Amino acid sequence: QQLLFGVRAGRRLNVSALYSQPRDISSQIQDRINKLPKLVEDVLQTSINTGPRGIVRLAQGIQATMAVGSEWLSEISNGANSSRDILSGLQFGLISPGYLRRLFERMGATYIKLGQFIASTPTLFPEDYVKEFQNCFDKAPPIPFREIEAILRKELNQPLENIYEHIDPVPIASASIAQVHGARLRGSQKEVVIKVLKPGIEDFLIADLNFLYLVALVLEFLSPPISRTSLVGIVGDIRESMLEEVDFQKEAANLESFRGYLEATGLTRQATAPKVYYHCSSRRVLTMERLYGVPLTDLDSIRSLVSSPEASLITALNVWFGSLLSCETFHADVHAGNLWLLRDGRIGFLDFGIVGHISPRTWTAMETFLTSIGNGQYEAMAASLVQIGATGDNVDNRSFARDLEKIFSSIQ
Repeated sequence: QQLLFGVRAGRRLNVSALYSQPRDISSQIQDRINKLPKLVEDVLQTSINTGPRGIVRLAQGIQATMAVGSEWLSEISNGANSSRDILSGLQFGLISPGYLRRLFERMGATYIKLGQFIASTPTLFPEDYVKEFQNCFDKAPPIPFREIEAILRKELNQPLENIYEHIDPVPIASASIAQVHGARLRGSQKEVVIKVLKPGIEDFLIADLNFLYLVALVLEFLSPPISRTSLVGIVGDIRESMLEEVDFQKEAANLESFRGYLEATGLTRQATAPKVYYHCSSRRVLTMERLYGVPLTDLDSIRSLVSSPEASLITALNVWFGSLLSCETFHADVHAGNLWLLRDGRIGFLDFGIVGHISPRTWTAMETFLTSIGNGQYEAMAASLVQIGATGDNVDNRSFARDLEKIFSSIQ
């Protein structure tokens, strides 16, 4: 099952039972009429929840589109040799990877996150887009340190000198949602990092994600086949996951859960995650132990620390897969920036803003599904897929099983 932005197990792209879904056109029309009041209710409720933020973001979106479009038009005009070249550039430029990446960056945190998702999902998107959106990782401009200090004072509700002996004004990293600064705690002299939520990010996320949710609702209503992809469910889970990412108290709980898993399984010599300092953390500020190391993709640096980079990668994967079974939540944003090889040879897991959860019920259904593939038990296979949540509602299990048998027979 593929995780989409930390989408919880059980909410996935539908494996549609092509021959099992009702095909009567009149019943489909009646079904849409029945769903219309619910659609109107959802649209109104989402619009109310968004409030004035939606109008502000709409204006910003129009401004960003016009600005990037103007830049693109200028570049096309300067590089074109004829009016035909200009028209061709306009036709394909507006959907080109470069244009979309620039537009996403102008639109801010939500769209940068979506760009990072595109960059991390080569199985779903064309290679050109995947490569272009690699530029969305950790490219957000930093905000001035004086704004960071103001946020820290407000959130921690005391003079910073009482907590930190020193805070480096130059950020270690500036991402779409947060900015990270190195610091040293007063008294204990512990080296820490302070993750600070950028101002206004929550409003942007709520407006943007609610807009995407409305688009998904309307698309599913207008085109019932789209509902087979669980588009509304996926966007809804993405929305929930990204809004949880801006609550650092939840991230702190995720870190503690993962550290507890490492302790319980005796894996603390192989891997670690930052310790949280709760006395100087809040919903918008997270102070953590500072880990020193290099990303797992930096092979030259890794070879200077260990003799076998491959063994380190295998260790990281084993620890992560173990967390699927033995940890309440698992790290759902595993990429090079969040997996480090530390100076002491351990694997460091960073950034637990996005996590996933697989329920015991889903695990049991997955085991049944895998077993039924080996035994050719198609009714059990169909039942397990329904239990996992991989199909739409009102699927006839026997018809679904026959469809699965046809599919597997055709590929054998």
